[in-house]
This record gives sequence, structure tokens and C-alpha cells, in this order.
Amino acid sequence: VRQMYREHLQDPETSKMPTLQTLYDLLCSQPEGEAVRLATALEIYVSGSLNVFNHETNVDLNRRLVCLDLKKLGAGLRTIAMLIMQDLVNSQVSMNFLRGIATWCYFDEFHVLLRDRLTASYCVAIWKMLRKKGCVPSALTQNVKDFLASPEIENIFENSDFLVLLSQAQGDRQILAKQLGISPHQLSY
Repeated sequence: VRQMYREHLQDPETSKMPTLQTLYDLLCSQPEGEAVRLATALEIYVSGSLNVFNHETNVDLNRRLVCLDLKKLGAGLRTIAMLIMQDLVNSQVSMNFLRGIATWCYFDEFHVLLRDRLTASYCVAIWKMLRKKGCVPSALTQNVKDFLASPEIENIFENSDFLVLLSQAQGDRQILAKQLGISPHQLSY
């Protein structure tokens, strides 16, 4: 990995960011059995059906507004894509924090991130990290039942100072009242 990044770290402005292809090519040039095994394991992500991440990004991370869309990804890539996306968000928030820049993150259809156990637990961890770094994370969802079905949501609620709830269906109101301790009077709004 060090060898793969050596050129890029010497001149990050003009050199290309290494990709999985770079790592794969380096592993293939190594005679050790471990390198061959790693290259074989990477093959599906380099030239196989899961090669979607074997390219330079088309997202301009230097913009004031960055949108990451996972809608067109198949189910086989969704979990890894969500983890990569969350890691990228954490990195950007960390860089902004060091420069004294506040960041707002909006996670639309947040309940989708909570469906998978791995991404749900990572959501809780990243939610706490983002808040510590001066970020204002916002979780948006239309379906409260799906959202509250996740056992991890309680940890996110406990690490949130502010909730905005719009009008809800009767069944969802009862779930929210129980989960959040909302009084019958407050439910009338």
C-alpha cells in the first residue's frame, strides 16, 4: 500500500489518485503467494461485476455542496457503498473541523442506512463522531416505522439535541409517543 501511494504523496496536485487497479497491478507483480491470493480476491472488484469502485471519483469534493447518491447501486454493492460514503463524510467533516469550518450533513432516506446491521452500527458511531467535530448531522425519513424498527435508533436519538417531527399517520404517532415520551397534548399538533 505504501508503494502504491508513494508517487501520489510526493505530488498530490498533479499525480493521479491510486485505484484498486493500481493495487491489483502491484500485487500481481509480486512473487509471494500472499500477494497472489490478495490479487485473486480483488479481481472481482477490479475487472469483475463489482468493479464500480475501480475508477477515479466523479464527485467534486471541493464544492460547498456535495451530494452522494447510492440509488442506482445494486444490493450487492449497497452495504460497502454506504460504509465508503460514511467514511468519506467523516473524513470531509474532520478536514473542515481542523480548518474551523462547520459542516451540515443531511442523510436522506436514513432508514435505509439502518436496515443493514453493519451500516446501522457504523451510523451510530459516525453520528457521535460528527457531532464531536462540530457537524450538524440531520437524518431525514418519510417512514417512521422503518426508522424506529432499528435497535440502533435509540442511540442516535440520545445523541441528538433537536428533533423536528411533521404530521404523522395515527399509527406512527403512537409509536413516536411511546419511543420519545410525547404527551397526548403534544401529539395533537
